Amino acid sequence: MNIIHVIILAIIEGLTEFLPVSSTGHMVIASSLMGISKDEFVKLFEIVIQLGAILAVVVLYFKRFFKSIDFYLKLVIGVIPAVVLGLLLKKHIDKWLENPLIVAVSFLIGGIILLFVDDWFNKPTIDEEKKINHITALKIGFFQCLAMIPGVSRSAASIVGGMSQKLSRKAAAEFSFFLAVPTMFGATVKDLWDFYKKGSFSTPDLHQDIKFLIIGGAIAFVVAMLAIKTFITFLEKRGFKLFGWYRIAAGIVIIILYFAGNALHIM
Repeated sequence: MNIIHVIILAIIEGLTEFLPVSSTGHMVIASSLMGISKDEFVKLFEIVIQLGAILAVVVLYFKRFFKSIDFYLKLVIGVIPAVVLGLLLKKHIDKWLENPLIVAVSFLIGGIILLFVDDWFNKPTIDEEKKINHITALKIGFFQCLAMIPGVSRSAASIVGGMSQKLSRKAAAEFSFFLAVPTMFGATVKDLWDFYKKGSFSTPDLHQDIKFLIIGGAIAFVVAMLAIKTFITFLEKRGFKLFGWYRIAAGIVIIILYFAGNALHIM
């Protein structure tokens, strides 16, 4: 992994973390196309820069994080399913992350769902976070767990989950952003701890590794700031269909490349 790889992956993460297209899926494919081997540091890097993107939510919605204790309670409740299943399935998730075909199939299925989601859930009754109750937060948390499958998209899963519980598109998207903060913070801390326990921070490349993490996180943060504002505006006006078609097209292309053995480096 070199600095060019770091910049490209960080830009991809910042652009896609909050879009319903799967940031993890895009990084898996981008890494394959660039021939980046999936060593322990690369896996850590892809998690840590997601935290950089997530911090953009805290900055943009700064006041929301200081309104009430109940706000945090909802986030804790919403993140419980991901914590439990994440611990139980971590070894399987790590293996799935190495397979572009899983990403491609997830892209296709998710894309088809996004073509119809605006019509399925077109009568929202909840238009802001404070109207979300604890049971609804838990249900959205279970939807978020679908994103443990690479290519599903944490954003798409939690937004669709929110809309299924009568949230408006904007309210569902914003709660998805908020839920990402404890989810990705927890995942980052867990991966950093695992990386440390393996003694990986004692390698001769430690200085470079830290530099790559800082640069990648900073780039993802800046790009995500711009992506969030654009996404909310677009979502309110246009809905999900364009993202659905994009996912379907991307899934088809990845499957063709996969079976043609052209360009993708399969681990």
